[in-house]
Amino acid sequence: MPGTMVAVPGQSPSPHASPQDRRNPSVLEAVLERITYANEDTGYTIARVATERTVADLLTVVGPLLGAQVGESLRLIGHWGSHPKYGRQFQVHSYTTVLPATIQGIRRYLGSGMIKGIGPMMAERMVAHFGTDILKIIEEEPDRLIEVHGLGPKRTKKIADAWEEQKAIKEVMVFLSGVGVSTSLAVKIYKKYSDASISVVRDEPYRLASEVWGIGFKTADTIAKAVGIPHDSPQRIKAGLQYTLSQAADNGHCYLPEPNLITDAAKILEVDRQLIGPCLDELAAVQGVVRELVPSDPRAMSGTVPAVYLVPFHRAEHSLATGLLDLLNSRQEQLPAFTGVDWDKALTWLRGRTGQDLAPEQQDAVKLALSSKVAILTGGPGCGKSFTVRSIVELAAAKKATVVLVAPTGRAAKRLAELTGHEASTVHRLLELQPGGDPKYDRDNPLDADLVVVDESSMMDVILANKLVKAIPRGAHLLLVGDVDQLPSVGAGEVLRDLLAADTIPRVRLTQIFRQAQQSGIVVNAHRINSGQPPQLSGFGDFYWFACDPPEDSGLHPAEETAKLVVDIVARRIPTKFGLDPVRDVQVLTPMHRGPAGAGNLNTLLQEALTPSREGTPERRYGGRVFRVGDKVTQLRNNYDKGQAGVFNGTVGTATSLSLEEQTLTVLTDEDETVDYDFAELDELAHAYAVTIHRSQGSEYPAVVIPVTTSSWMMLQRNLLYTGITRAKRLVVLAGSRRALAQAVRTPGAGRRHTALTHRLHIIE
Repeated sequence: MPGTMVAVPGQSPSPHASPQDRRNPSVLEAVLERITYANEDTGYTIARVATERTVADLLTVVGPLLGAQVGESLRLIGHWGSHPKYGRQFQVHSYTTVLPATIQGIRRYLGSGMIKGIGPMMAERMVAHFGTDILKIIEEEPDRLIEVHGLGPKRTKKIADAWEEQKAIKEVMVFLSGVGVSTSLAVKIYKKYSDASISVVRDEPYRLASEVWGIGFKTADTIAKAVGIPHDSPQRIKAGLQYTLSQAADNGHCYLPEPNLITDAAKILEVDRQLIGPCLDELAAVQGVVRELVPSDPRAMSGTVPAVYLVPFHRAEHSLATGLLDLLNSRQEQLPAFTGVDWDKALTWLRGRTGQDLAPEQQDAVKLALSSKVAILTGGPGCGKSFTVRSIVELAAAKKATVVLVAPTGRAAKRLAELTGHEASTVHRLLELQPGGDPKYDRDNPLDADLVVVDESSMMDVILANKLVKAIPRGAHLLLVGDVDQLPSVGAGEVLRDLLAADTIPRVRLTQIFRQAQQSGIVVNAHRINSGQPPQLSGFGDFYWFACDPPEDSGLHPAEETAKLVVDIVARRIPTKFGLDPVRDVQVLTPMHRGPAGAGNLNTLLQEALTPSREGTPERRYGGRVFRVGDKVTQLRNNYDKGQAGVFNGTVGTATSLSLEEQTLTVLTDEDETVDYDFAELDELAHAYAVTIHRSQGSEYPAVVIPVTTSSWMMLQRNLLYTGITRAKRLVVLAGSRRALAQAVRTPGAGRRHTALTHRLHIIE
């Protein structure tokens, strides 16, 4: 297999390299033994390597090595330097993968999991049988592999096919590396386009951003520059406009006002604003985007703004509004038993069934849900939403109605099932999304349902809400249950808030906090924070505060000290005091991903404390992450091709096995489904010992630990803290700075998103 020169986009040679060093680089041939540190964003890596002369005493190399795997033989191009603390090290400008030549190198290479079907034990046997000729045998005479004990024809073919695929990928990478594509991305490009990879990259590089997971506009733009596409070309500007709208959608917006779009795109693209208008016109002409005048304030219904949408969000928003009003105004009725019901009699029967009285607000909600075809039930913690839902389901089931219960996440669906005693599922599973994302159930093939109850509906984005509403048969009832004061959905839109702003949709808001809930620090403090009051930090058995405010002259970094404290709370204090499992029962929720007390760094620290590396136990590095058996992980994208009905962004699970031979990591999800990931797919997973509060929406955990530090100052907002606290079932622990906590309490949530659902619910008949 040919070698591959790899350089990470945006990674310049070491600043310590002199011009002379760059003109006359050194070459170091070595086997990659261990990666000490890897930054996924920049590609900067610190690693330990062995050469023929330094097998026992490993050398340190630093630079752009992201994509290189432990066990590979590398030809490193760079220069020797010296670090004031760590001493002599080789500073890498670029590297080439080469085939090893020594017995030890070949054994390490084959046993590293690089070639599917070969694990460490089999590598030993193959090298023992063929010696240094083994790589030549795999390349030229793979049928001879059956001479090795344990290798039959089927496995031999698998190894030969894997070798050929690796070889083809390497050949494509010879071209890709010259335009700044890292190893891991080159593999993805090859798997997507196969032999057409080079022509796509050379002629249509911006396709990569929309068609290859893991490649965004900026990477595609770097490649486009390398293949000679002009900075001001219409192709680049149109791709940049769609990227700008995509970024806006990632921030929750369904559209951008046209002036905002042009300003943002000009800044991202670094081109004159005058060039953008004509390209936007061209995009709209070919329906690459949709333009429409919408109210500048949907609530006031006065004044308009020219909105620019990506097509899927415009289609979903329009379709969702139409679908909801069609449901609401349908003349069909699938719950006829409740059109003339004696409510006093029904509620008396219900009291006998549940042993509890409903408060007046709850009674109103029960009546509304069973008499109106679309209704909303909202309210904060401790106000009885759960018992109200159970009461609605009990009454509907008593009249032999077909009740369908759903929630956006597996955890929320489990909780809903436990609460009602009826089966519940995620929205994705209910709709049986097919590969590609199209649902089995839609307007032409509706669900078998008389009443559909959606819990945690505040986290449903406009795309998912539209798919669900399209699948509900006319005449059925839809009840949306959620807390509108929580964070809006991770995806685009703020569906629950928009529906509550539209007076066309009936609703009940529960406001009374029940006596039992008044004893809970979680409930009391959630309501205090939601109203802008500081939480009570003592006097409760389920709510704790640990201050971490080192003196300014101590030399200690507050966020770093808070991170250490959080690890101690999770790994030692909570298990000791409450008997909770630190991986299964405790969830760290953070305001943001970056920073010393962010989810990224906390995952590294918590993994080291809870599932550390053990001698003889296999692990796999992908980018800056190391995966081990026992890791808590989360899915980062919707993948409709995995599992029985897809695996979706936010799904959490535990790694149960890892095979270097088969190159797979197996995860048991919270929905009790076993899912296999090829090593090339590991960028779809991240560790989940700590997750951002945004990613925790719709989930509930026995215990929640939240670091609150000034390093996440811009993210310290009331609805963020409120959402994090309300994710806890039994215990909340806050740790960090009193100043940061006060900032979070007094800062209202971010401004409204750019959506027009409320407007559409008023104008569509």
